[in-house]
Amino acid sequence: MQFAHSEEQQLIRESVRTLLSERAGSAQLRAALDQPVGYDLQLWRTMGELGWTGLAIPQEYGGAGLGWVELCILQEEQGRRLVPSPFFATCALAAPLVAACGDGAQRASLLRQIASGGVRIGCALIDTDGRPPCDGVTVVLESRGADFSLSGVSDFVIHGDSADLLLVLARTPGSQGADGISVAAIPAATPGVTVHRHVMLDLTRPMSRVEFARVGIARNQLLGEPGAAGSAVGEALDLARIALASEALGGAERVLEMTTAYAKERVQFGRPIGSFQAIKHRLADMMIAVEAAKSAAWYAACVADERREELAEAAAIAKSYCCDAFFDCAANAIQLHGGVGFTWDHDAHLYLKRARAAATLLGSPAWQRERLVRHFASGAAATPVF
Repeated sequence: MQFAHSEEQQLIRESVRTLLSERAGSAQLRAALDQPVGYDLQLWRTMGELGWTGLAIPQEYGGAGLGWVELCILQEEQGRRLVPSPFFATCALAAPLVAACGDGAQRASLLRQIASGGVRIGCALIDTDGRPPCDGVTVVLESRGADFSLSGVSDFVIHGDSADLLLVLARTPGSQGADGISVAAIPAATPGVTVHRHVMLDLTRPMSRVEFARVGIARNQLLGEPGAAGSAVGEALDLARIALASEALGGAERVLEMTTAYAKERVQFGRPIGSFQAIKHRLADMMIAVEAAKSAAWYAACVADERREELAEAAAIAKSYCCDAFFDCAANAIQLHGGVGFTWDHDAHLYLKRARAAATLLGSPAWQRERLVRHFASGAAATPVF
């Protein structure tokens, strides 16, 4: 495995960083938060025009045919800027679900729409108790003759209020865990679907509660065979966790840069505060956390492309470590910035809130570690627990 990015990958990073520095600075971020959808619609269109949305989608479906390493570079750079956009929900979460669960016709249709940037997808994964999927899936899929119906509630749906399409995880009555799981693709405007937007701690990633009141769906709206998507969903979610770990890495790295620059500029007792040993120790701890997170995230992205048999463990390690590192760095940044770090006008609190929310998304660091222990305790021979 190559832990040094190739020249092409470095060019991708440089081009993404350049665009986001111009289009996704602090002022643009705060302006986007005031938009009805919670993000910059023009920037989202630009992502589609530049091919970002299709970067990891095969060429046969209109994408660039690159890998998860390249997509994680995009996630990392967006994490540095806290970019509010449907990119993660649509390209890093929904696209793997479609690719893993859909049949040939469904992949051709949906992946082409994702690659072009022509669709925004919200993924309805869990219930209100917040348990990670597949245990947290409570929406029920019932047979109604030749068709089906969805009933129940799914909570914390990323960009659910602005989505064009919903991917809904549902289970057959009486099933548990990964058994009996299906994935339904339905237009967000389907009769019987009600969306309630939450007021979230992390303002940069809006979430919604979606209610399904016996929503009728046709057989061809189910991705693959009914009740048989559990293992495929698990693999797709691990890919999303790796992308989320990369986003956390980008945020942690940016927080370290901000705090280091401030420590060099802020003068107290006639000298920069960065010259004090206690401050140096904090910054050194942050740097070590960032470098270790970089190893975990980059390795996991390589596993996604090259060694899928290690995907579950690599995803759990990367998600747990990178999210912990991001939160620790963000918390240190608040403290080291002093009084200004607690104010609304400074960006430090936005990073702290994103770090806390990202840690919980798709399974907390504690849940990932528990899952990893169970995986190794089983001899890593059985199907990983999702």
